[in-house]
Amino acid sequence: MTAQGPLPRLVLASESPRRRQLLESLGLTFEVLAPDVDELRFPDEEPHDYVERVARAKASAVAAPGVLAVGADTTVVVEGHVLGKPGHPEEAKAMLRRLSGKTHEVLTAVAVARTSDSLEMWSEVSSSLVKFLIMTEEEIDEYVKGGEPMDKAGAYALNGEAAIYIESIQGSPTGVIGLPLHTLARLFRRAGFDLLSFQ
Repeated sequence: MTAQGPLPRLVLASESPRRRQLLESLGLTFEVLAPDVDELRFPDEEPHDYVERVARAKASAVAAPGVLAVGADTTVVVEGHVLGKPGHPEEAKAMLRRLSGKTHEVLTAVAVARTSDSLEMWSEVSSSLVKFLIMTEEEIDEYVKGGEPMDKAGAYALNGEAAIYIESIQGSPTGVIGLPLHTLARLFRRAGFDLLSFQ
């Protein structure tokens, strides 16, 4: 299913290399624009509402005539605590200690926007459960020393070295990485486009 007329330009409103790689894995042609969006969580804001609000803000920030904009945001929730990106190595270590040996929830919101006379927006939140093995202090230190955790929600990357500490996933692996592709395809259909038509 494709909307009538020429395809719009596909724009990813994210600097995340992992989201870019996921779109590249489908062979899509797209541009990347970094949105100027405040990603701070409001006091007492529910995690689901938080990621969806930020994803929609990112998509809206780069929406323009002739563009189909994609925004996404990911957060990690463990025992009621919301874990965003660590600000420094010690915070990353604290996050990993909190995740060690536990099951946590990964929420990734996706928003698709287009504009002509007015802004149209479609969004959903993907939820996955990830079970971590117990990490020793030495393993946490070594993992953080390598730098991988520093720009990732929850201080780890499923598609990186942290994969050896992940026992199981219930839900979307690509959602845990940062862009649930099945959700993205569904939102494209709602917007009137076939995701793979952008190859």
